[in-house]
Amino acid sequence: MTATLPGPCVPPCPWCQARRWYEHGLRWPTAGPCSRAPLSLLTGVRFDVLDLPVDAGFAVLRRVGRTGPVTLDGRARRLRFLVAAGSADELPGLLDWLEWGGVALDLTALGAGGRIVAPLPRSAGDRAGRGHQGALGAGRAVWVRPPEPGCEVEPTLPVTGLGGEGGAPDLVRLVSAAATECHRARLLRAGQARTRRPTGDQPLAFSYASRMSAGTRPRSLTL
Repeated sequence: MTATLPGPCVPPCPWCQARRWYEHGLRWPTAGPCSRAPLSLLTGVRFDVLDLPVDAGFAVLRRVGRTGPVTLDGRARRLRFLVAAGSADELPGLLDWLEWGGVALDLTALGAGGRIVAPLPRSAGDRAGRGHQGALGAGRAVWVRPPEPGCEVEPTLPVTGLGGEGGAPDLVRLVSAAATECHRARLLRAGQARTRRPTGDQPLAFSYASRMSAGTRPRSLTL
């Protein structure tokens, strides 16, 4: 009688491990057709997302000690702060109330119907093979402040004062810091761009011709 030996134990792919971790460990809904496509987390169900440039995002982390989980999308160079579900609808009103309405901040929010790239759990990412570059390649999303497995995420998420529990982070404070740092980062990037511009290359926005075409003649010509 010939004995049948078991085949070699093949570990599950990192994509499958990540999906299991999110759906069973955290009970977060995910999306993604197969292991060759990046796994996504659906927003607007357990949480919404505050999305801002990476330089502004890290400045916010230095200012605000308590936030919810935070992800870094290296490919998009964006930091994403998980906030209470429904916060995306509140963002425009909060920015108006904080007197940031109408200012170009590059600060957005994702709510119902949105999705973000799912950061790979550390254990899955450490064992990532070279054949999974679609989900685990260079620039993949990572956790900057990870969620706690086995714990409900909602009590840790920033929320407005009327809807939160006693220990929840304050959404208004987070949005205020995010708007300030987005504006500061935008000004710094503009200043660096001017510094790199060759001497004598005057920006059109400040040239005499552009001011004439816009109907804003120099004061010396209107006296």
